[in-house]
Amino acid sequence: MQYSETSNINPVFAADVGGSFIRLAFSPKAGELVSLDKLTTPVDDWSGFVEALKTLLNKHGADNQTPLALSIAGLIDPADGRAFSANIPCINGHVLDQELAQHLGRRVVAVNDADSLALAEAGEGAGAGHRVVFCAVLGTGVGGGLVNEGRLIRGAGGITGEWGHGPILNTMLELKGEANPLYIPRFSCGCGQKGCVDTIGGARGIERLHRYLHNEENDSRTIVTGWEQEAEKPKRTIEVYLHLMADPLAAVINITGASIVPVGGGLTSAEKLIQALDQAVRARILRRIEQPVVVPGRFRSEGGLIGAAISARQLS
Repeated sequence: MQYSETSNINPVFAADVGGSFIRLAFSPKAGELVSLDKLTTPVDDWSGFVEALKTLLNKHGADNQTPLALSIAGLIDPADGRAFSANIPCINGHVLDQELAQHLGRRVVAVNDADSLALAEAGEGAGAGHRVVFCAVLGTGVGGGLVNEGRLIRGAGGITGEWGHGPILNTMLELKGEANPLYIPRFSCGCGQKGCVDTIGGARGIERLHRYLHNEENDSRTIVTGWEQEAEKPKRTIEVYLHLMADPLAAVINITGASIVPVGGGLTSAEKLIQALDQAVRARILRRIEQPVVVPGRFRSEGGLIGAAISARQLS
């Protein structure tokens, strides 16, 4: 894959580490990425996790002078480098860059997957040319990353950009044409709190919201397609969804000063939904502009790998 990162730093390997697979790629020079291979992620076995990375690197003839950059579904605390992941519990408490460097015999850089995507979108994707970029991830759940002048903002605990968590959802909505406010409960979140954006913002969240409103089960694709076709129940679900999501995302934009919000994750493919969310957000932010702010990201599947490669070069 060709992209337009500019750097003279040597080649890097990049691995996208998720709860299902580890995907390995090679970036021979800035602006190029070659997908190589993938293995199942040993989520509960640290030794197996290390061996999986060794197997991938050894299979593709990697010399130990080539650094490895990880885009990983977990938090990396910038204070001590320790990792935490709900989806890959075997990495919890490990200082990934140091420990993996010892095991693999090469320099290792580890970055949160949403941060990697934010770097890719800010540098080479939909956010290219913007000084402050907030990348919103709408996949199974909700995540995000913040980039200023091409550099990640990494705050305490490594949680910068995590707008998916914190009890901030509205509970009473006034919908057009309805006399009475609609009550939405604060759904319990996997983080231990209630009312997080993550509980309704991703694919599973849309399904949860639809189930609450209509007492019926449907997958997110069916719901979004039904909304696009103006079917009654999906139309109401997405109307409520847009009200709930636009408030916190507008707050993020007001706080960070981001001039563009590329969206990554599975819901990016629902372009009409992203357009509707953009319209709802622009009606709420202080900076009134005509051009879109919330836009589909450029990198649908390779963003984590590209961002990891960029992070390795920035930190070299």
